[in-house]
Amino acid sequence: MKEKEFLLSSEEIRQLIKPMGSCYASDKITVDGMKVKYMYREQPVFSGDSGWRFFSGTETQEYVDDENNLMIYDLNTIVNYDPAIIPFLEMDTGTELERSSGDNFIIIN
Repeated sequence: MKEKEFLLSSEEIRQLIKPMGSCYASDKITVDGMKVKYMYREQPVFSGDSGWRFFSGTETQEYVDDENNLMIYDLNTIVNYDPAIIPFLEMDTGTELERSSGDNFIIIN
């Protein structure tokens, strides 16, 4: 398997939020540099899991089913890729949001 080339280096990641645990995110965000279009919070599945899941909205089911296209990250890392998600991170489990335009998100569930 080819090693991933992340858009941001570890030296470029700044502490933008308090520690909130980890999350899953698609390579479309961390490798391809796309903005978060769809995000949801589910029940955590492991210790330290925030429950947040982040996608660009362009992923196919086949893409998501390939475990090589998703990784676990510290939530702060994903915030560095798209700071527009910060205002929503305290929302409850079960929340689903979709980017409507610019940095605006709408709650879809």
